[in-house]
Amino acid sequence: MKIEWKSCFKVCVSIFLLYIGILYWQPLAGFVFSLLGAAIPLFIGCGFAFLLNILMEKLEKFYFPKSNKKIVLKTRRPVCILVALVALLAIIALVGWLVIPEFTNAVILLFEKLPDAIDAAIEWIDARHLLPEGILSYLDSINWDSIFNGLIDVIKNYGGDAVNLIISTVSSLFALVVNILVGIIFAVYILLNKEKLISQSDRILRRFTSDVWFHKIKYVLRVLNDCFRRYIVGQSVEAVILGVLCCIFMLIFGFPYATMISACIAFTALIPVAGAYIGGAVGFVMIMTESPAQAFLFVLFLVILQQLEGNLIYPRVVGSSMGLPGIWVLAAVVVGGGVAGIWGMLLGVPLAAAAYRMIRHDMRKHAVKEAEASDAETSEKAEAAAPEAEPETPPAEEQTAEKKAKKKSKKA
Repeated sequence: MKIEWKSCFKVCVSIFLLYIGILYWQPLAGFVFSLLGAAIPLFIGCGFAFLLNILMEKLEKFYFPKSNKKIVLKTRRPVCILVALVALLAIIALVGWLVIPEFTNAVILLFEKLPDAIDAAIEWIDARHLLPEGILSYLDSINWDSIFNGLIDVIKNYGGDAVNLIISTVSSLFALVVNILVGIIFAVYILLNKEKLISQSDRILRRFTSDVWFHKIKYVLRVLNDCFRRYIVGQSVEAVILGVLCCIFMLIFGFPYATMISACIAFTALIPVAGAYIGGAVGFVMIMTESPAQAFLFVLFLVILQQLEGNLIYPRVVGSSMGLPGIWVLAAVVVGGGVAGIWGMLLGVPLAAAAYRMIRHDMRKHAVKEAEASDAETSEKAEAAAPEAEPETPPAEEQTAEKKAKKKSKKA
């Protein structure tokens, strides 16, 4: 066996790099994490580009689709990007404007009314003799106002370094705003040069990978793109339907904050399975400031509405488009939420759907190959078991003609 020096050199370099990586693992890991932190605006831009691309492609179908004028061709992409960006930012701003101020006021009002609500609950329990007298007398002797005032004082005292806290909060918000702005600019550049970037990435893949790996990578990217697109479109439609139904029934039943709570539920419903209940918790806090009885009725109403929506609307809007069974949707939400919180809940379902689709495709492909192999094997066995065909005997007319020809040849 002939060993080439190039192969030995590659093995030695690989071993040396592995040794360096193990020896300097912490500095290398810190360097990698610092690179990822610096690339956060680019990741945000890729996410914005994916969302805007869905709206942009829809808008391009309505922006003079049959026109071939130069001005239309030049302005179609920029105009559609601008309209999609304004629409997306307007939706986010509208939900924030409707929910955040009212939720803040509701939390403040809840803390103000909570001592009176506790006293009222104790009186209600005392009137119905649901607890022993000793426990009721002990609860009645507690000064709830002083407890809540003391809790507020503790928070103020232990938040003594308030200036540093405010400075760090403001700097974090400023960094977040800057990252979002840079990400939006990066997303616009991606969409303006989308076809060119796709062509360049295909050429790079063809240059550094074989044809088999090129087609595999392209297949995985197509599946991921299709699953994420279907998930975003389907979940958005489902969230809008749920928000509209919630607003209509809340207005019919006379619940307070109907518009704001419905907008919050529609926004959090983008998270599968648990999203509506997260928005419902916000609505429960807001309604609790008006009427505790209505707050508990609202929880009952939301559970019934979520069951109807989950059994009638969700399977037709999202379930059929994703092709993922309900048990795997729940598993993806639970595991994703445990690993990465809210972002894990959002990304877990499309990633699980993509993995499910690729595994199912591979299993079907393997089953087809096994069926073809078994058919070929059975046909070979049948051919081997068949008896050999006997030589055909010529008809009587041909036999007489052959005999006459032989006689003529003998006479000659």
